[in-house]
Amino acid sequence: MLKKPLITVVFGTRPEAIKLSPLIQQLKQEKFLRIRVILTGQHSEMVAQVLSLFKIKEDDNLKIMKENQTLTHITTQILEKLKIEFTNYKPDLVLVQGDTTSAMASSLAAFYEKIPIGHVEAGLRTNSIINPFPEEANRRLISQLSTIHFAPSKKAFDNLKKDNVSGKIFLTGNTVIDALLYISNNSFKTYLSDIDLKNQRIILATVHRRENWGKNIENICHALVKILENNSRVFLIMPLHKNKLISEPIKKILFNHPRVKLTNPLSYEKLVEIIKRSTLVLTDSGGIQEEAPSLGKPVLVLRETTERVEALENGTTKLVGTDIDNIFENANLLLNNEVEYNSMAKSINPYGDGTSSKKIIDACKNFLKL
Repeated sequence: MLKKPLITVVFGTRPEAIKLSPLIQQLKQEKFLRIRVILTGQHSEMVAQVLSLFKIKEDDNLKIMKENQTLTHITTQILEKLKIEFTNYKPDLVLVQGDTTSAMASSLAAFYEKIPIGHVEAGLRTNSIINPFPEEANRRLISQLSTIHFAPSKKAFDNLKKDNVSGKIFLTGNTVIDALLYISNNSFKTYLSDIDLKNQRIILATVHRRENWGKNIENICHALVKILENNSRVFLIMPLHKNKLISEPIKKILFNHPRVKLTNPLSYEKLVEIIKRSTLVLTDSGGIQEEAPSLGKPVLVLRETTERVEALENGTTKLVGTDIDNIFENANLLLNNEVEYNSMAKSINPYGDGTSSKKIIDACKNFLKL
């Protein structure tokens, strides 16, 4: 009897876990495939929460995480440890997601072993090699190494065509919508019932990207204070990243404000619940730029560039950068102008219909000649 083809899925961060979990769930239901789930350990607790939520158990964890880890540490550790993994369990296809250093290093490790690579969420571009850093470089490198490209949007598909990448390109939509619908269709313990909101309007703010470390984080926090000072019914919820370079300046500026709730990193189901209840979202996150519009929430993007240009063009998101006055003016307008608010909230989300995982699996099976 012929051995079933092996697909190894490798990831290390929470955003990867969220976007790959619905795909892994469906892959595990395929009778003629073997699946291995490998964690790099770039993030630890946050990934474990997501896997528990989707009822997924990893096959191995490379456990590369250490305090104040550098990009060099992450890359070299993944290369060395995946060499062992791929020697012991050589896959017929490796799947990676997005633009993290875990994804880039895993792709390189697979390439060194001459293993085909499938790239989920391929083709995103800002066309600025250092913005965002290191994500733009990571995803460009992965595109050069990949055998199959799963583009989440027509714009991403066109970017890959323009780059003249090798291998086949498939337009699949984004698996984050699959994940979002899974959470929205299941009931979980509520979170906001623990906070006395008294009819206040919620702003969700998240900040974590490297290009915003330092002065930019401070500017964002001062802008949030200005929004609160000028809108007495607004309540801010802000999850804190575990990295102290991010969390400490936020605490210094926002900790004692009576209408601010600084939380530990939120589990995915709690994050979805808060997005649903929010009036407005301010973020530098890529995933939230896709999730919030699906729930009808305007997003102000705290970056100078974004690779999610479809949402900009559709009017569901707006780039506001990190200038204090610019953030305030755009947020204040949406909070106080119903016409402007509805023009963003009621725009069409361009990121898919919840069938992305099935499309990716069909392409994988075709590649593996199943």
